Amino acid sequence: MDTSIINFLYVEDSPDYRKATEVFFENVVLKNKIETYISNIVIDEINKTEDEEQRDRLLGTFEKYTNIKTLIAENEIIKDIAFLGENYIKTGIIPKKKIADSLHVAYSTIFQMDILLSWNFQHLANVNKEQKIIIANKTLGYNYPFRMANPLEVYFEE
Repeated sequence: MDTSIINFLYVEDSPDYRKATEVFFENVVLKNKIETYISNIVIDEINKTEDEEQRDRLLGTFEKYTNIKTLIAENEIIKDIAFLGENYIKTGIIPKKKIADSLHVAYSTIFQMDILLSWNFQHLANVNKEQKIIIANKTLGYNYPFRMANPLEVYFEE
């Protein structure tokens, strides 16, 4: 998951997406229907939140949903993530000012995540970006199947 997913648990100006996010967390994350991960980038972005109350609320998400795991990158893996993130920016797939977005994708690629979950339709969760990233990844030797989706696409009922 990228940071937008955590943010949408608390937004006031988008009730439909907030509700979809709440349903996803209650019916998928809380019930451990899929393994759910974040990267250190999510924590870094949340820690940069200036509003202390909002920052605490966002971080509190991980106390309620304790089954969310954090991907830890060390040594060579950090270099691979940085390389991929820079490549997405250098090739124009992700805008220069959206370094965190490029790193969300790089973490997902390096750790072979099935899906990068995001509400960011402009830079991440859209078919055009997904296809460009798949092509870039394959060019660089990363062939693991990869999807970028939003919670509505992965929520399911049994």
